Amino acid sequence: MQPDVSLMINPKLKSALAGIFLFSSTLLPVNLAANNSKSIAGKSASNKKTGYKKATSPNKKNFKVTNSFSVNAGFSAQVMQEADSMYKQLNLAEKGLSKKAFIYGWKGYRILQKKGFLQRSEVLSICDFSQSSRHKRLYIIDVEQKVLLVNTFVAHGRNSGGEFARQFSNKPQSRQSSLGFYVTRQTYFGEHGLSLRIDGIERGFNDRANARNIVVHGSDYLGGSFLENNPFNGRSYGCPAVPGDESQYIIDAIKNGTCMFIYHPTKKYLSTSRIINA
Repeated sequence: MQPDVSLMINPKLKSALAGIFLFSSTLLPVNLAANNSKSIAGKSASNKKTGYKKATSPNKKNFKVTNSFSVNAGFSAQVMQEADSMYKQLNLAEKGLSKKAFIYGWKGYRILQKKGFLQRSEVLSICDFSQSSRHKRLYIIDVEQKVLLVNTFVAHGRNSGGEFARQFSNKPQSRQSSLGFYVTRQTYFGEHGLSLRIDGIERGFNDRANARNIVVHGSDYLGGSFLENNPFNGRSYGCPAVPGDESQYIIDAIKNGTCMFIYHPTKKYLSTSRIINA
């Protein structure tokens, strides 16, 4: 039979060993807690690193897809008052611009301004395609100075109609005009000389403008001289073309982020446009 070793240990030594054991046992949870804390902190830092997305300014395409055009009732009432005042102050009725066209245009312009779509908010352009192409139906307004800068001719698409535009499309090769709100972009030189790219921002109505090469450009198939020998102005492949001798001034006035609105009292557009009905 083996002797009981624990009984043979000196009582003083036994007491010292017990103290050491007790001290080490109290350190163990502290060390574990410290290690766990480092581990959790490391995981937290790792999660922050991988899960956080830096905020960036939305690009033009994201605006079309993600931005809501909704506004509150107070804003809408204010906009209506502004539109009525501006329409009267500029005597736009005498210039032939439909009041409905202006009110819709002003509302959309103010919404796009509020939502951050416009780089330049001092200019608003409206093409009133409810009018005959024989009329000066393009209106460019300096909103800040409250001045009508330009009132001139503008073409509609060949397949949209003859003297009057009646049909509209967003489809490539349709050779029709597209209704709705646009934001002007940069200029370039093409087959028509100085031209201006425009982005259609209403899905289903004009968002294929770039794919269709819909731009603002000058042309010799519309204007006073053209009308002397023709029953109505010429038509484009869908572009809002303007008189060639005015194109430089017009493009410079509206380029780089201003609002353009192409209007016609088409029920489908007026009843489903997210901007008109905001």
